[in-house]
Amino acid sequence: MVGRIPVMDVHPVVDLGRQPAKATVGEPLPVRASVFREGHDQLGAEVVLVAPDGSRRPPVRMRPDPDEKTLYSAHVVPDAEGSWGFEVHSWSDPLATWQHDAGIKIPAGVDVELMFTEGRLLLERVLAGDPLTAAEQKLVRAAATAAEDTARPVEARLAVLQSPELAGVLLAHPLRDLLTVEGPYPLWVDRERALYGSWYEFFPRSEGATRDEETGKVTSGTFRTAAERLDAVAEMGFDVIYLPPIHPIGEVNRKGPNNTLTPGPDDPGSPWAIGSRHGGHDAVHPDLGTLDDFDAFVARARALGLEVALDLALQAAPDHPWVKEHPEWFTTRADGTIAYAENPPKKYQDIYPVNFDNDTVGICREVLRVVRHWMAHGVRIFRVDNPHTKPLAFWEWLLKEVRRTDPDVVFLSEAFTLPAMMHGLGAVGFHQSYTYFTWRTHKREIEDYLREVSSESDHLMRPNFFVNTPDILHAYLQYGGPAAFKVRAALAATGSPSWGVYAGYELYEHVAVRPGSEEYLDSEKYQVRIRDWDGAAAEGRTLAPYLTRLNELRRRHPALQLLRNLTVHASDDDHVLVFSKHRPEEHGGGPGGDTVLVVINLDPHATRETMVHLDMPALGLGWHDSFIAHDEVTGEEWSWHQHNYVRLDPGHEPAHIIHVRSPR
Repeated sequence: MVGRIPVMDVHPVVDLGRQPAKATVGEPLPVRASVFREGHDQLGAEVVLVAPDGSRRPPVRMRPDPDEKTLYSAHVVPDAEGSWGFEVHSWSDPLATWQHDAGIKIPAGVDVELMFTEGRLLLERVLAGDPLTAAEQKLVRAAATAAEDTARPVEARLAVLQSPELAGVLLAHPLRDLLTVEGPYPLWVDRERALYGSWYEFFPRSEGATRDEETGKVTSGTFRTAAERLDAVAEMGFDVIYLPPIHPIGEVNRKGPNNTLTPGPDDPGSPWAIGSRHGGHDAVHPDLGTLDDFDAFVARARALGLEVALDLALQAAPDHPWVKEHPEWFTTRADGTIAYAENPPKKYQDIYPVNFDNDTVGICREVLRVVRHWMAHGVRIFRVDNPHTKPLAFWEWLLKEVRRTDPDVVFLSEAFTLPAMMHGLGAVGFHQSYTYFTWRTHKREIEDYLREVSSESDHLMRPNFFVNTPDILHAYLQYGGPAAFKVRAALAATGSPSWGVYAGYELYEHVAVRPGSEEYLDSEKYQVRIRDWDGAAAEGRTLAPYLTRLNELRRRHPALQLLRNLTVHASDDDHVLVFSKHRPEEHGGGPGGDTVLVVINLDPHATRETMVHLDMPALGLGWHDSFIAHDEVTGEEWSWHQHNYVRLDPGHEPAHIIHVRSPR
């Protein structure tokens, strides 16, 4: 039923309120609603957060949009993890109605004393309502006295009742007539890592691997040798170390180098072909070490300030124990064989997909057991492989089960698929999502996508901008040279609060297996890759210092740690992208707030000169203000205004990452 003061089109609401919208501790959450009423009387609206214990936080006043008068909005900030809600309250505002009418009638000499009497009565209601401070009481009483003081000029009496000081008190203590409450609408508030973090992916078997110069035989790395690489990852400022599957790899239909079907006796196979005679999803590959070695790896990462994210790939190699013990968990074809995975034209003969319709209860129990097994060994983040190939209902159940006992555990959805499925996975509980970012390389499509993930789908899914993956080497990186690697890193690290790189990015690895393919030549998915990290650093052939600087800036600037605070600005060049992130002081931006302005030349081959045109209020400034533009990468400074000239040479620095500072 529609309330007395209607509230409609409330946002954020997911699946008509059947699923909670996404929120994060300390993150300003925008709440919007259409609020209106009949006639000309004024109304008010506010948001009230409902904490997990059922208590209600102080209301936050909503403001109407200057252009769409009936669209009201406000930001609220949950301060603890858990199941929250929010309500939208609307009411008839007799104080605002009186202020509006008195400002017209009294100067015109219409019902002057009647208007003052009505004003005095409203002020007496304020005094009898919410508790006021002594100073507030004094101010309201003085106004009530002025309203009935016929000895004073009318203009003086009205001035007292319209003073900014009194307006502030009345705004804080409104009279709520005909109060309407809509909600509560559900929110789930996660820990900060669900929103913000820098991810680094490596294959443990490649870290510390060696090659015998005489025989060419490769000895894989182990958890112990991989742990030695963690110092370098931490020094670059990453927060999460993500490991592809660490389990035994199937020996049946094992893949060889570059996804061939003819492996040699020493070829290690794909880590995503999980399971062999050595065990399944709850075991570690014997070449990597033991479970104790994994525990030591997690402990070392934690000591360096890194969280370990583990791949959760719900599929099996033909020789996985599941295949023998539970053949009903897979799909049997007409010829009696078990169907292997396909993504035409790709074929994965070394992988059997799980069929969730044959023994749903048994599969659910086993997956939950596996997840809890790794949780018990220190894993609090899971990167889930191809979740869009499993039922949404399964994920909803699994994530709720984990959240019920361990709400700090974070799940990242690796789903490059239809938007509806990507949004659906986010809606049923995935904390983060891979995105189409890798394929957005042109200015207009990047602008549209930044707007989409920051303000249109933000209540459904949180993006993680990975610049590359073992599966995705975009043509932009294949042919753009070192500048392209800088461009994409700067764009990902500043455009999204979560971003990631796959090892080798800092070495500019860019050769595809064949023209037109996004697969790496000699892909690490199928073989051990030995990299000369020290040699590259000694010769200056590494992007590591730039990645380090980006992560430093992300930690230094609170504005870069949020998603919903992004504004796209204009430039006159179709290759120059401009956007900003602003976090005001009252929303955790520090003294004076924090604003970062990013100007990127998307053309890795040519210098671009153009004018940029800034939405100054989006930077927390007035339209005619000036500011100091401090480039956080080069240290250069300029005096900027609304319209500014830029020149970006990709051979030098393709991006300005600017801290907006007040003029000295």
